[in-house]
Amino acid sequence: MQPATFESLVDSQTPDLWQIETRGPGPQGALPLTDELLRNAPSGDLFGLTQNAGMGWPVAEVLRPQYLILSTQGGIRGEDGRPIALGYHTGHYEVGLLMRAAAEEIDRLEGLPFAGYVSDPCDGRTQGTTGMMDSLPYRNDAAIVLRRLIRSLPVREGVVGVATCDKGLPAMMMALASMHDLPCVIVPGGVTLPPVSGEDTGKVQSIGARYAKGEISLEHAAEAGCRACGSAGGGCQFLGTAATSQIVAEALGMSLPHAALAPSGQPIWLDIAVRSARAVVTQRLTGLSMNKILTADSLHNAMVVHAACGGSTNLLLHIPAIAFAAGLERPKVEEWNRINLATPRLVDCLPNGPVGHPTVRFFLAGGVPELMLHLRALGLLKLNALTATGKPLGDVLEWWEKSERRERVRQVLHERDGVDPDDVVMPPALAKARGLTSTVCFPRGNIAPEGSVVKATSIDKSTLDANGVYHKIGRVRFFATEREAIRAVKGQSQPAVQAGDILILAGRGPLGCGMEETYQITSSLRYLPFGKEVTLITDARFSGVSTGACIGHVGPEALAGGPIGKLRDNDLIEVRIDTRNLTGSINFIGEGDATFTAEHGARILAGRTPHPKLAPDPELPADTRLWAALQQLGGGTWGGCVYDVDAIVNALANAPRMGTAPCSLSGEGSSSSNPAAGSSNPESGTDLLATTHGRSSC
Repeated sequence: MQPATFESLVDSQTPDLWQIETRGPGPQGALPLTDELLRNAPSGDLFGLTQNAGMGWPVAEVLRPQYLILSTQGGIRGEDGRPIALGYHTGHYEVGLLMRAAAEEIDRLEGLPFAGYVSDPCDGRTQGTTGMMDSLPYRNDAAIVLRRLIRSLPVREGVVGVATCDKGLPAMMMALASMHDLPCVIVPGGVTLPPVSGEDTGKVQSIGARYAKGEISLEHAAEAGCRACGSAGGGCQFLGTAATSQIVAEALGMSLPHAALAPSGQPIWLDIAVRSARAVVTQRLTGLSMNKILTADSLHNAMVVHAACGGSTNLLLHIPAIAFAAGLERPKVEEWNRINLATPRLVDCLPNGPVGHPTVRFFLAGGVPELMLHLRALGLLKLNALTATGKPLGDVLEWWEKSERRERVRQVLHERDGVDPDDVVMPPALAKARGLTSTVCFPRGNIAPEGSVVKATSIDKSTLDANGVYHKIGRVRFFATEREAIRAVKGQSQPAVQAGDILILAGRGPLGCGMEETYQITSSLRYLPFGKEVTLITDARFSGVSTGACIGHVGPEALAGGPIGKLRDNDLIEVRIDTRNLTGSINFIGEGDATFTAEHGARILAGRTPHPKLAPDPELPADTRLWAALQQLGGGTWGGCVYDVDAIVNALANAPRMGTAPCSLSGEGSSSSNPAAGSSNPESGTDLLATTHGRSSC
């Protein structure tokens, strides 16, 4: 390609370039106005009708009830499916088709459809890059913009949210959860197919590390990287954050039954959008709204389903944020632990085993309703929780059990893939016989006094003792940046990480880098032969496809004074994780040749200064620094990284001002509308600082 000439940049010779019209006739006809409208409607409502007609909607129909369809669509897809411009990921590349199907159904039902877009990034694309510093903060930004779009269509009657992936779908759920009095439905964007032959999108992200260690050839890496996506649209083929978020949306009742994880681009996938549009119109006609669907019972169901499918630990950040938006009490570590202890894992889906089926097989095995049938039999669900259908969950499961849909999809799985559906979504007795254990454990100790998270079910079974306990005592390898850590894992810096090391990655929480996702490290450890003998402990987070003894979300984070940031190379650490009883501890127990109790170790750490390398990442964006500061006031990572307007306003009100006395601030939303949650309703005030529209004595 040659540089363009100056002439081609400043002018063009397109034949019809100068056929310019300076006036247009405008739409024909007249707006269906009434005396009542003209006298009493806001000018914005009236001008909205003018805009509707100006865009070409039939004039006689502009007074129809308005419904908003929001999505995370990215890229520009041609009518033939070919890309005109690429999206950031397959997950949002085809969701415009779902929007169109929903819009056409709203039109058929004599509603007036509107559409808006807030695209989303790809966590896989930003692994190991500075782009990851924007990943988790983006979720809050997107939720704010989505809420603003909803409020900016003042006469909307309901909202359909179409979203797929790691941050876009949690943001959509947060936005719709805060629309308490509106009818709302989530349309999960589905999944991409696995390749006929090749690696899944989780494993393929480790090709760099495997090649660097001589595990695969250049040719293998090139072919695997090319073939991993078996279809153009949909989220990844494993139970990472994208797939788990779809499951949670359905378990909360925000989606129609058997909506999560449908194969993108196929008729059964498009049909979900049509029926979801039908559902939001029905909700409006029957008076159903979000605050009747999102309750303490639906939150309980979502947490149970999350545990039963072995979902991504990132949902420990997102479910509390959704609860906060809904005005519900956010679950605490103790509640997560209680539910995970009581709930067996029943799903065999990537990255968990024993087989590790792709997500489309979970859908074909019956998906969320099939899983819920087993959980109902165990007495673990709140069956009175309402769903987007307007019916309680108990009624939905009675329908599913006898439905033709259930029979047909399970038959497809058996005929096409030769897989017994009960091998994917297992009855409890079969799951127990095959050694499936509960999923998430929350170790505490003197380096994680607020707690941490490990996906216990994915620790390599060969590293467990006869009682299912992972017990390691090892020396610290301390890293303050992911870049340094991955180089040591790849053997590109010395000494290289080796079996038996306790790899500490500190300063990578919200204050350090936006709480990056460290999947390039965890995937490398999973697929390198010695990786199962390495323990990773970090204040960062993991991809939902991470496996092994990877302990994240350590609190407090290092830059908030957490003791993890006071460790040094060669410190002695003891890790104990009971994968059956879901208990665990991570403790500093020695330095040099001396060993001591965890209590004594805590006293030593209290007297230490932070590691000299510990500092916020020099490339940390200002936007992310602001997010990190604000979410700290909302309870930090264990509070869901939310913006608690009350806490922010109080902090501002009590902060000394240069040259002034402390001022008193009050604004709409500055008094808590939900004492149980200890926070203001995100919909009732402004999104960042309630004082924008408030009163100040300064």
